[in-house]
Amino acid sequence: MTLRTAHIGLNVTDLDRSLAFYRDVLGFALLAEGKEDDRRYAFLGDGGDQPVLTLWQQARAPYEAGRAGLHHLALTADSVDRVREYETALRAAGVDFAHEGVVAHREGSASGGIFFHDPDGTRLEISVPHGAEDAPAPHGSAPTCGFF
Repeated sequence: MTLRTAHIGLNVTDLDRSLAFYRDVLGFALLAEGKEDDRRYAFLGDGGDQPVLTLWQQARAPYEAGRAGLHHLALTADSVDRVREYETALRAAGVDFAHEGVVAHREGSASGGIFFHDPDGTRLEISVPHGAEDAPAPHGSAPTCGFF
């Protein structure tokens, strides 16, 4: 038996703000929500009935890149055009980007995408395995998905 990722859980500082971002900007569907003051959470899905992302209002401070734990959350899209549609929506929402536009994962790579931050500063990626052949690579010697 091979293990697979069942869902990703993120601690957030403000569930309402994060839920609006992941639901309204990225398009995740709300499956369930806990609204008790000391137990606020949201289970988000991608069209099925199983959660793929859970948000837990348990953080007291924003994401910290220098701490052990999540490096970044990578999501995949079905085409580079769809990645660009997400980029447009994210820019309209005022999201902070790590690089300008679609970038290649490394020099000469066909894979690439966009790299940005959620409302708590968690690093996110939306990419495709091919279609970014003409996109620049921000770093010649390090992978883009490393958020270097």
